[in-house]
This record gives sequence, structure tokens and C-alpha cells, in this order.
Amino acid sequence: MALSVLLVILAVIGAPLFAVIAGSAMLGYYREGIDLMAIAIEVLGIASMPFLSAIPLFTFAGYLLSESNAPRRLVRLTGALLGWMPGGLALVSLAACAFFTAFTGASGVTIIALGAILYPALRQDGYPDNFNLGLVTTSGSLGLLFAPSLPLILYGIVAEVSIDDLFRAGVLPGLLMLAMLSGWSLWVNRANRKPLASFSMKEVGGALWESKWELPLPVVVLGGIYSGYFAVSEAAAITALYVLIVEVLILREISFGKLPEVMRESMLLVGGILIILGVSLASTNYMIDAGVPQKLLSIVTELVSSPASFLALLLVFLLVLGAILDIFSAIVLVVPLILPIASQYGINEVHLGIVFLAAMQLGYLTPPVGLNLFIASYRFEKPIMTVYAATFPFLLILMLSVLIITYWSDLSLLLL
Repeated sequence: MALSVLLVILAVIGAPLFAVIAGSAMLGYYREGIDLMAIAIEVLGIASMPFLSAIPLFTFAGYLLSESNAPRRLVRLTGALLGWMPGGLALVSLAACAFFTAFTGASGVTIIALGAILYPALRQDGYPDNFNLGLVTTSGSLGLLFAPSLPLILYGIVAEVSIDDLFRAGVLPGLLMLAMLSGWSLWVNRANRKPLASFSMKEVGGALWESKWELPLPVVVLGGIYSGYFAVSEAAAITALYVLIVEVLILREISFGKLPEVMRESMLLVGGILIILGVSLASTNYMIDAGVPQKLLSIVTELVSSPASFLALLLVFLLVLGAILDIFSAIVLVVPLILPIASQYGINEVHLGIVFLAAMQLGYLTPPVGLNLFIASYRFEKPIMTVYAATFPFLLILMLSVLIITYWSDLSLLLL
């Protein structure tokens, strides 16, 4: 009991999450008389997981893109295509951030990389400062449902669900969230919705030509995977190699001297994900052996009697969880526990994954400890309470979209 209390205290005072998880797993295995080498075997076992290589490869490609001039080119392209519309710059911001987050897999990176371009541009175009801050902060998490998002891949690995199906399932829910935020942005700025610029085929052509090296990426990744020509890991390898050649050798926007730094930064994220994944699998196996999912199921069935009420309870739990735990840790810790419970209520595992990620996406924006709130506060030098107030309307819109995604399962399953 004393050791369990010690682990809780360590977690509260900020001990590394993987150390706390590993400690709890070791404690559980010790109590059951299981050799602690079983934990090492679980950690080594992640090397044989299918699709695991996709995580470092897509992450590396995303970080290369964020360190190059690709964000600026993406903003110009979306501006040329959407900027002629009233309120076009707001739509440009949403579309650019969603696309960029899908490839980087980290919404905080999007706020840092695109925020320097979009936030001043929105202010210069006459949008209210609170709206600009809320829009850029919120947009950073929009791409998590679009392929090749890392959370989608990690959920597929942990839940043993087809990653191809998850990529397809995320398209319509992701577009719904994007459309609802776009509608809200146009509505609140309806009195001053001047276009960013008049439509110009010359500007569209120039933007397309400038982005000619990035434009094939969605075709290669999505087209290759959906057509069955590439496996996810193969698409990741081709993407990483392509981006490396383009940004380092052809465009030369990243020097050979800077390449090790980009590799280091990207692999720090990957290393954190993999070590948490390894020790969490060990902890999860112990909890399964100890019958924790069955005990949770018995408790839940006493509280709820229908799939709808279970989903409502799940959403509340995920909103709280998303505010205190990053999405990668939440996937490896919680998904193995809620999958068997959800299956008892007849909830499709792919739909559950989209609901899980959509709700956790809100966690980045949920006070008091949503990660994106603090990143935006630091990046734009704004008081955290100002960021809370600026993002609150956007948070409400996203909550409504998550409710629609949760209770309209056909939206996730229509493209499967």
C-alpha cells in the first residue's frame, strides 16, 4: 500500500510518466509473483508490432516540413484558393493548420510553425485579437483525425484495428469539425468579412508552382494506402525519403548541419511515445491478468444501461483525461481498458477510436491544463486567462461537433 501511495505522489509532483507506469507494473508483477523479466519482454515485443516503423518515419517527415518553408508555401496556396471568399483568411488558417497537423502529428508544432505567419496576418487584416488567438490555438489540433496522423496510427497499433480503416473513418468527422469551425468563424465576423485578396489565376498558378514539391505528398500517402498499393509503413518510408530529398537536396531549405538537430527533436517525441508504449503494454497485461477490465465493466454496467449513456459517460471521462494527460499516453493506457467495455455495448471499435481521438483533441484546449493553451500563451506572449477566454467559444463548437460524431456512428463508418 505504501508503495502505491508513493507512486501516486511521484506522479503528482511531476515524475516522468513512463517511470510511474513502469513502477506500477513492476509492483503489480511483484505482488503476483511474476518474474520482472516479463516487463523487459513486453518492451522488446513492441519491435515486432506491425506498422510501428510508421511512427518515427512520419514524425521525421513532419518535423522536416515544419523546419522548412513549407508552412509559408502552404499558407500562400490556401490563401490563393480560399482568400477571395469573405472571411477567407480565417478559412485559410483553419485549412492550413489542419493539413499541417495531419503530417506533423503534433498540434503544438503547428501553433509554433504556423502561428508566426497566421496570427500577425489575421490581426493585420482587421480580425479581433481575441478571435485571432482563439482561432490559431484551436486550429492546431484539427488535423488529428486526418491521415497520416500519429494518434490514428498509435490507436490502430494498440487496439489492433486496421489503420487503413481508421484513416478512412477520420475523414468525414474531421471535415465536420473543420466545417463547423469555418461556419462559426464566418458568422462572428459577418460584419467585416472582407476577402483576403481578389481571386487571381496567376496567383493560384504561382502558389501551385511554388508548392509543386509538397503537393504530391497527400496523393502518395492517401492514394497509395487507399488503393492498396502501399502499406502504411511503406507509405511512411516513401514520405520520409521524399521530404528528405526535397527539403535537403532539391530546395536546400534545411542544411546538412541542421539535419542532426531535426532528427534529434523528432526522435525525442518518438522515443517518448515508444517508451510509454512499452511500459504501458506491460502494465496493461498485468491489469488484464488481474481482471481490471472485468471489474470496470461490472461497475459501468451498474451505472449505465445503454450504449448512449455509456458514450455520454465516456465523453465526460475523456474530457477530464485529455486535460491532464497527453494523447499518446492516454491511448496506450486507457484504450486497452475501454475496448472490452465498449464491445459489450456493441460499439464499433473503429468508431470508438474516432470518438476517443476527437474527444482527446478537446483536451488540448480544456482548462486549466490543456497543453495548447500554454503553448499559445508562451508563443504569443498572452496571459493564460486571456487564452482561456479566447478559445472558449471555439471549444464549445468543437464539443458540439464531438457530440455529433459520437452519436452519429455512420459518419465514421460510411467510407469503410
